[in-house]
Amino acid sequence: MEKLPIGIQSFEVMRTRGFVYVDKTETIHRLVTEGMYYFLARPRRFGKSLLVSTLRCLFEGRRELFEGLWIAEPGHWEWTPHPVVVIDFNQIALDTPENLRSSLQTSLQEIAKAYQIKLKTSLLVSQFKELILSLYRQTQKPVAVLIDEYDKPLIEHLGRGEHGLAIGRANRDILRSFFGVLKGADVADATRFVLLTGVSRFSRVSVFSALNNLNDISMSEDYAELLGYTGAELDAYFDKFIARLTAKLERPRTEARAALAQYYDGYRFSESPLKVYNPFSVLAALQHRALKNYWFATGTPTFLINLLKEKQYPLPQLENLQVSVSAFSTFEIDHLAPEALLFQTGYLTIADVEDNIYTLSYPNQEVKTSFTESLLFTVAEVEREASSHILRLSRYLRDENLEAFFASVQAVFASIPYDIQTKRDEAYYHTLFYLMMSASGGAARSSVLTSRGRIDMLVTFPGKAASASKVYIIEFKCNQSTETALRQIHAQGYAEPFQDSGKKVILLGINFDTELRNVEAWAMEEA
Repeated sequence: MEKLPIGIQSFEVMRTRGFVYVDKTETIHRLVTEGMYYFLARPRRFGKSLLVSTLRCLFEGRRELFEGLWIAEPGHWEWTPHPVVVIDFNQIALDTPENLRSSLQTSLQEIAKAYQIKLKTSLLVSQFKELILSLYRQTQKPVAVLIDEYDKPLIEHLGRGEHGLAIGRANRDILRSFFGVLKGADVADATRFVLLTGVSRFSRVSVFSALNNLNDISMSEDYAELLGYTGAELDAYFDKFIARLTAKLERPRTEARAALAQYYDGYRFSESPLKVYNPFSVLAALQHRALKNYWFATGTPTFLINLLKEKQYPLPQLENLQVSVSAFSTFEIDHLAPEALLFQTGYLTIADVEDNIYTLSYPNQEVKTSFTESLLFTVAEVEREASSHILRLSRYLRDENLEAFFASVQAVFASIPYDIQTKRDEAYYHTLFYLMMSASGGAARSSVLTSRGRIDMLVTFPGKAASASKVYIIEFKCNQSTETALRQIHAQGYAEPFQDSGKKVILLGINFDTELRNVEAWAMEEA
C-alpha cells in the first residue's frame, strides 16, 4: 500500500518513495500553457509548497518523475529543461529588514553557484536581475521563477506592536523593489513563467505596485481545485485508507465518508460550488483513523483572535458574514480588515454568492469547533479548566439531559473572572452561549431569520441517529423571565418552519441575571 503524504512538500520525494500523489498535472498544464505571471493565495498547509516543487521538476524536464501522470502522456508536454529560480521564504531570515535583505542575497548566490554563475553586482535588486539574465544567456532558455510564501516577511510581524509593524513595513518596501525586477522589459524577455504563492493577498499598491501584471487566480473557477482534494479524488486515491477508517469507527462507509466531509471538506475558493478538503487534516485523519482537529493544532491564530477582541467583533455573525468582493483583496499591513484575514487564512470560506454579495461561513466542523473554542478562552476569557464542561454540552442537548446541560453552562459562566470589564447584556450572554455550543460540536446558528421574526439561536445535530433528530429553538432574555422567552417563541411562530421536518422540536427559554452573571432560570416545552 502506498503511504499517506502527510507533511511531504517535495514532489521528488513523493514520487520516488511510495507516497500517494493526487494527479493535478492536467490543471498545472493549463496553468503553465495559458499564462505567464500568476499569484495564488491559499491557507497554510494547503499544498502550496508541493505545487512549487512540482512546477520546479516540470520545468527542469524531469520526465521520469511524472510517469503515469496525465502530463506525461504523449503530446502533453515538451520536456525541454529550463533554468529555475526557487525562492522559499520559509527558508529566508525575516526578523529584521537587514537579515531579510542579506538572506535573500545568500539565496540568490546559492542558485547562481548551482548554475556555475558568479554574480558581479552587490545590490539585492541588481543581483536578482543579473541572475535571471545570466541564466537566460547561459542556457538560451527562458527562466521559471517560483516564489513560495512571499508574504511571510510581512505576516510574521503582525500583532507584535508598533515595533513589529515597523519591521513589517520595512520588509514590505524591500519586497516591493525585489518583485519589481520581474516587470522589467529585459527580465520579462528572459522569463518563461512566474508564480508567487502566499496566504494573504496584500493589495497591489502595498506590495506589487512595481509588479502589477500578476494574474491573481486565488478565486478563479479554473483553479479552484488546484490545491486541496475533491471528494472524487479522495475516493479515487485513498479508498483503502477510508476503508481502514470506516472499520475503526465501526460505521457504514457512507456514514464514515459523511463524517470526513463534515469535519474536513467545505473550502470554496470561487463562485463555483466546487469545494475541497483540507489536505493536511484529511490525511492526518486517515493516518490516525480518528476525526480530530489536526489543522488548527498546527498554528493557533493568536493575532487574528486578538484582532477580533480588539475590534469587539460580533462573533456570532462570523457564521453568516456578508461581504463584497473587495473584502478579498483589501489586506493592508497598516489597516487590517478581519473579514479579509478570516477568509485568507482559511477560518472562513465562501458559503454562497448572490448578486456579487458573498456569504462567508466556517468551512467545516474542525475549523468551527477549534476556532470558537479559542475565541471562548481568549475573547470571553473563560477559564480553560471549564473545557470539560464545554465538550459535554452538545451531547447533553442531543440526549435531552437538560439538568446536566444547564449545570455545565452555569459552571462555564462561573469560571469567567468577575472583574472583566465587559458590558453584561443579552448580546454578551448570547455570544457566549453561541461560542459554547459551537465549541462543543453542536450546529449552533445565531439570529436565524424566519418570515415572522428572528430566532435567537437554533441548534441541530449532525448524523442520522435518532438522538440527532431534533431541533432546539432558543430564546434568550436578560433580567426578565423564561415565560417571556417562551411566549415570544409561540407568538412569532418560530417553530412553524420545522413542523414537517420529521424532527422533534424543543423550545428553550433562558433568562440571564446580570447580578448573578449567570443563567438564572430556564424552561423547556415540546412544540
